[in-house]
Amino acid sequence: MKKFINDVENVENEMLEGIVLAHPEYVTRLPGFDVLVRTDKKVGKVAIVSGGGSGHEPAHGGFVGKGMLDGAVPGAIFTSPTPDQVFEAIKAVDAGKGVLLVVKNYTGDIMNFEMAAELAEAEGIKVANVVTNDDVAVEDSLYTTGRRGVAGTILVHKIAGAKAETGASIEEVHATAEKVIANVRTMGVALKPCTVPAAGKPGFELSDEEMELGIGIHGEPGTERKPIQKADEIVNYLMDRILKDMKPVAGDEVAVMINGAGATPPMELYILNRRVQQILAEKGVKVFKTFVGDFMTSIDMAGASITLLKLDAELKELLLAEADTIAFKM
Repeated sequence: MKKFINDVENVENEMLEGIVLAHPEYVTRLPGFDVLVRTDKKVGKVAIVSGGGSGHEPAHGGFVGKGMLDGAVPGAIFTSPTPDQVFEAIKAVDAGKGVLLVVKNYTGDIMNFEMAAELAEAEGIKVANVVTNDDVAVEDSLYTTGRRGVAGTILVHKIAGAKAETGASIEEVHATAEKVIANVRTMGVALKPCTVPAAGKPGFELSDEEMELGIGIHGEPGTERKPIQKADEIVNYLMDRILKDMKPVAGDEVAVMINGAGATPPMELYILNRRVQQILAEKGVKVFKTFVGDFMTSIDMAGASITLLKLDAELKELLLAEADTIAFKM
C-alpha cells in the first residue's frame, strides 16, 4: 500500500486538521469532535447537516458554506459517524429555525442520525430529516434496506441549501429536499477497487480486463461484473438503467452530474459526459446544467457515476442560486 499517511489510526483526524488549516474562511472544527461547521454561521435560516464515513471527499466537509451545508459530520473511513458527533453538530448549527439532516440510505447512518435527532429534540431543537436513495443499481445491498444514497446526495445539499438561504421554514426546506430525492437517479461503475488504509489492500479484486457495474461508494458489489468495454458502451449501459427508472419524456429538463470515484482523471469523465449528452439529445431531453468532477469519491477507486435530476421551475432556480463552499461554487 502506497499512501501519503502517517498513522492509519489518525488519518481522519489529520485530514480534518488539514482541511481547517487550508480553508478557515469556510469551516471550523468543533473542539473535541470530528465535526466541521460553517465559519460564518448565518442566523434566521434552517441549518442543514449531512455526513457519513470519511473516504468520500470532498463529501461532506467540502460542501459546508453558503448555499449548501451548515455542518458536516465525518465518521471513520466508510463508517457512520456516532450519534454524539451528529448531536454536537446539530447544536452548533441551530440558528433558531430548526435543522434538516440529509442522510444517505445506509443502516448505520440512519440509526445514528435518528438517535442524534431524538437527543436534539429533547433539548427543544426542531429537527427534520430526509434519506437519499438515488442508486438505481440494486434495490437492497449489504448495508441497506432499499436503494443506496450516492452522488445524487450532493444535489440535495445544493438545492435544499439554496432553499434554506431564502429563509424558508423547515417544512418548506424538507419538502424541497424530498422533491429532489424523488427525481434524482444515479448508477456507477468501477474499473479498479479502492484501498482502505486500515486494511492495507484493495477491498475486492478486479482483473485488468474486468469492470464492476452498479458498484456502491464503499466498494459494495454491483449488479454484474463484465469484461471492460469502451466508454460509450459503458455509458449506454448505465444510462439505460437510469432512464428506464426515471422515465423522462421529450421536453423534460435535467441536471447531469458526472462524478469521479477518486482516481479517474477529468479527461475520462468528460469522455463519459460526451456520450451522456448525446443520449439525452437523442431522446429530446434538455440538459439544463452539467457538473463534472469529483463530488462523492471512494478514496482511490478508479470509477465514475452518472446522476440525472429531473427539474421543474423551482429546482432550476435553486440549482443556479449562489453557493460558496470549498468544493462547490455557483
